[in-house]
Amino acid sequence: MEEKTKPEEKPRKDSSDLKTPPKQRLTVCLFSAAFFGSIGSSFLYGYNLSVVNAPASYIKTFFNKTWIDRYNEPIGEGTVTLLWSITVSIFAIGGLVGALTVSFLIKALGRKGTLLANNVLALIAALLLALGEMAGSFEMLIIGRFIIGMDSGVALSVLPMYLGEISPRQVRGSIGQFHAIFICLGVFIGQVLGLPEIFGQESRWNFLFGFLALPALLQLCVLPFLPESPRFLLVERRDEAGAEKAFQAFLGRSDVARELEEVHAESRSQNTQRTSSVLDLFRKRSLRWQLITVIVVMSCYQLCGLNAIWYYTNGILQEAGFQQTLIPYITLSTGGIETLAAIVSGLVIEKVGRRPLLIFGFSAMAVFFSLLTVFLHYQDRFSWMPYLSFTSILLLIASFCSGPGGVPFVLTGELFEQSYRPAAFMIAGTVNWLSNFAVGLLFPFIQEALQTFAFLLFVVVCATGAVYLLVVLPETKNKTFMEISQSFSKINGVPEPSEEREMKDALDTAAANGLRSDGVEMESCF
Repeated sequence: MEEKTKPEEKPRKDSSDLKTPPKQRLTVCLFSAAFFGSIGSSFLYGYNLSVVNAPASYIKTFFNKTWIDRYNEPIGEGTVTLLWSITVSIFAIGGLVGALTVSFLIKALGRKGTLLANNVLALIAALLLALGEMAGSFEMLIIGRFIIGMDSGVALSVLPMYLGEISPRQVRGSIGQFHAIFICLGVFIGQVLGLPEIFGQESRWNFLFGFLALPALLQLCVLPFLPESPRFLLVERRDEAGAEKAFQAFLGRSDVARELEEVHAESRSQNTQRTSSVLDLFRKRSLRWQLITVIVVMSCYQLCGLNAIWYYTNGILQEAGFQQTLIPYITLSTGGIETLAAIVSGLVIEKVGRRPLLIFGFSAMAVFFSLLTVFLHYQDRFSWMPYLSFTSILLLIASFCSGPGGVPFVLTGELFEQSYRPAAFMIAGTVNWLSNFAVGLLFPFIQEALQTFAFLLFVVVCATGAVYLLVVLPETKNKTFMEISQSFSKINGVPEPSEEREMKDALDTAAANGLRSDGVEMESCF
């Protein structure tokens, strides 16, 4: 009798129990992938956003010297302005080219392989930028900026994809925020190294660009020893043994049958084993609002006005009465606030959720842009007004990094299942870089026409983004990729896929057969 009643002592969990995800610890392998993946990708992007600011005058002097050596006459003011504008803006053109190549690269090389190959671009760019002055060639600087832009275009799409696919859903947001944290850290380090005491001197400015090689070399040394995305291995390479080993390494346990079955179920639900094209993604009715959401969020990410803030920072500090020699040190506070806000966001994203962070971030930016417009308008009338303007700038930066600065990349990886993810990131990257280029190209003209009221355009963008997300975006925290796709079924006007039942049945069968992990509940982490 005891034999018959023994199985009833531990009743099988019902579906509500299975919905509760297990506690997942952060493994060394997962942390290393996020850290070294970000340092050779996101960090370089952030660094290149700020690194050209400190040596700007020295680079223009180099343009003039090179011109005199070639043509025996000083360079014209219009020509030097044109060369400088090309040097700065061609970074975005390179980024767009890089983003357009992503789906082809990851199909051939995989996620990790593409990140590794991308370091070749960073090393070539570092050599061209560092040796351009010695060679007397400003063309090398321009080509180097284009190539490092390509590197950033690839990295900004592939790294979030890789991090999203290797992370258990309980920590997917936090791991994804490594991307945003290292962008901010790159901006901050670029500001620090640009100080006059370090590389911000006429005799040392080329070392600022030579530094680009260090993060790339760090990633090249460590990333080869870390696993490829298990989802990529299983769905696209059909390598079940490799996927199992990758899951085991990232999760830190040997029993990963649950995770393998979930990916199999997701693959079956897509009815395809091939990577879908951009055209396929636009045609797919069941992904219509996911695609619109990514386009809106990525557009707002660049058009929200944070890049334009840098045009005003130095001028506001000068108006506040700070000495010119102190301004580079004071502007370090912007990079510091950026990094701190990104870290805090990474710590709370799994508790607060993606949707609240995005809505709060864009809403707060709309408020602080409105205040900044008022403070700038009355800046000449009150001696203390510039201090309020600078405070608004710091709060704007913190608001951006609390959500809009990193969550869009996490969201892009979560809204699409495996076969559509590369095409989604290509579209997101294209929108990102075109918007970046548009801001750099158009804002000086808008600023000239509207003066301080130019920031009201960003109020409209931020408010529109917040309202859209409030109405359309469901929360994706702690959901599987299939569950996220199904949450859009109603708004897309399609029925929920029947494969959901197939996946649940398969998982219930696995549970009934006694599949379990040591110390972990029978629930998929991915």
